Amino acid sequence: MVSPTCMDKHYCKEGYAGGVYILPPLPCAPSDFGAVLDEETVRLHHDFHHAAYVAGANGAMAELQDIAGGKGDVNATPCAARKLAFNLGGHFLHCLYWHSIGREANQMPDSGLMSALCEQFGDMEGFIRLFRAAALGMQGSGWAILAVEQMSAKLMVFAVHWHQDAMVGGLRPILACDVWEHAYYLRYQNNRAAYVDAFIRHINWEWVSRCFNLSCHS
Repeated sequence: MVSPTCMDKHYCKEGYAGGVYILPPLPCAPSDFGAVLDEETVRLHHDFHHAAYVAGANGAMAELQDIAGGKGDVNATPCAARKLAFNLGGHFLHCLYWHSIGREANQMPDSGLMSALCEQFGDMEGFIRLFRAAALGMQGSGWAILAVEQMSAKLMVFAVHWHQDAMVGGLRPILACDVWEHAYYLRYQNNRAAYVDAFIRHINWEWVSRCFNLSCHS
């Protein structure tokens, strides 16, 4: 389900309100992710892991504002800036992740996104092959990302270890698969491939298509 309030100006606008970053509600009940994720994992992931990134982003922002106002140690600036990048990147990608998972299997992108996928990857199977390999080939924790690279306006698949790595170089992520172990371990244990395959079967292509269209017209 696409959240209209989140899609009006920016696809993760719901993560910020009242001058601070906020933990948005899930786009559906935790039990509705059942085709891909168990309810306990969703609750722990959203209510604790995602919430920690929100708190971390707000804390780092406050620290940097104090330094700018002469109230903090200016030598702490690099550390605070790194904290902001990591936590804000985590917040953004998790907002995207929850919407990336659809409730129905084997959906298809709209015609515009499908055309772009075929142009860049040959066909849908080519994209899936590359995206799956990026997710499964990650050494340790990280993300598989489909993004619009703003300079070329081309779709690109990235495997990133740290949240902030997806936020640089003019990238506009439109699909995110979390392959940190806390995202899947309760159900799939060490079988990352089964989790990634379930995720790919249930990509919310309606959401991704709208993110793609916004990225191409902003």
